[in-house]
Amino acid sequence: MKNKSLHIIKNGVIALAVTLFFSCKNNFQEVQKIGVSANEPQGIAEKINAKRTDSGRVVANLISKKMLDYGNRDFAYSEFPEGVILHIYDGNNSKTKTTIVSDYAILYSETDVIDLQGNVIIATSQKDSLFAEQLYFDQNKEWLFTNSAVTYKSKDYITHGNGFDSNRDFSKAEVLEIKGTFAVSE
Repeated sequence: MKNKSLHIIKNGVIALAVTLFFSCKNNFQEVQKIGVSANEPQGIAEKINAKRTDSGRVVANLISKKMLDYGNRDFAYSEFPEGVILHIYDGNNSKTKTTIVSDYAILYSETDVIDLQGNVIIATSQKDSLFAEQLYFDQNKEWLFTNSAVTYKSKDYITHGNGFDSNRDFSKAEVLEIKGTFAVSE
């Protein structure tokens, strides 16, 4: 009798253990999310000074007071709520640069596009400048573009329009939907 009840208990424990073993699944990603709200960044950094290089040469330098890292999202991005200063260096000369300043920015990791917003100002080494409320910079294509209102100033004229396309050194700069061009007098 004692053996029979021991056998029943042993089989019950084995059945319970097997049930628990097969009911477990790999929840590592779920465990990682514990304690991190879906709306919270996975990291916060201050005093950012990130440099992008190509063949050992610095091609861009992003400076910001604060960065919020949302790399835990399906479409990962980094947010710069206190604005950025972005220096884009000429391919041949690291001293020749275009500087972009904005009040706010988002860098989308998968596409390498930076969405610059609020008082966006671009100053080139040729003394050209662009003013807009929003501008995008595609780091892979090294292309600047927007569909919002812009003011473009060169040494000879000021142009107002809706939209702008340009390569990083403004050698192919084009204001779209021109609303007016004014000659600069000396």
